[in-house]
Amino acid sequence: MDTNNRSSMTDFILLGFSDWPQLEHIISGIVFIFYIVTLVGNTTIILVSNLDSQLHTPMYFFLTNLSFLDLCYATSIIPQMLVNLWGPTKSITYGGCVLQFFFALDLGATECLLLAVMAYDRYAAVCQPLYYTIIMHPQLCQKMVLTAWLGGLGSAFILCSLTLKLPRCGHREVDNFFCEMPALLKMACVYSKVIEIVVFALGVIFLLTPLSIIFISYAIITQAVMRIKSTARWHKVLNTCGSHLTVVTLFYGTVVYMYMKPQNSTSQDEGKFLTLFYTIVTPTLNPLIYTLRNKDVKRAIKRILYVEKW
Repeated sequence: MDTNNRSSMTDFILLGFSDWPQLEHIISGIVFIFYIVTLVGNTTIILVSNLDSQLHTPMYFFLTNLSFLDLCYATSIIPQMLVNLWGPTKSITYGGCVLQFFFALDLGATECLLLAVMAYDRYAAVCQPLYYTIIMHPQLCQKMVLTAWLGGLGSAFILCSLTLKLPRCGHREVDNFFCEMPALLKMACVYSKVIEIVVFALGVIFLLTPLSIIFISYAIITQAVMRIKSTARWHKVLNTCGSHLTVVTLFYGTVVYMYMKPQNSTSQDEGKFLTLFYTIVTPTLNPLIYTLRNKDVKRAIKRILYVEKW
């Protein structure tokens, strides 16, 4: 117990991609570009959604929250990662590791719930168009988003407290590029069945349940789309729903694979690249997917630029 207490006060070593030193500069350059695109893309969506009155709808309210979430998620991981890739040391303080771990869990769980909320919003818009403004009134939207954020916060507190109590027996090396739960669990010198059960239970709540809601929503939406006779409205529905489905596939595909499988069934190298995808690539692609496939956002950007120009 004393060993664990002493080790909790020391820095951790983030091994990252040190097994492939020839790739570190390439990875750092790619990550830096992705981070810039993430900052610009998500900030643009937040500004445009707030500045253009025509985008003051539930869909863009949720999209603004998703963009803010992606900004926080990327910023909690990438700056420290770049420092370690560029600098001579690969250390992170104990407090910094705890914060990274907590925010990764919090924001990841929140995004799972938020994507389910956005699927329900698309269901209401497509299948209940006459009652859409009544169903998705501002108070309900705010409560749904607040529930998503509080749910993520609660899950992060539970998993953080359980994981950080595990004895590490002096182990300091985190075999990943940031302090993520699978890597921290592998540092522990004891096996915890309790954590495995809790992770599985929370995985059902924050991964499988929202994913089921998304599938059900889109199954109903698909039936409704097949009955649409207007070509213009049919294309609009496909554009808005297609963007959300693409984001869901990118995010859930990798996260479910990482967290719902037994921890020992995924190799560490495979886990690093999967983690790299959903922590860095997905937050970058989200704003691009929504802006490139969404004519409303494109028009809003043009209107704002036109007003500023004149």
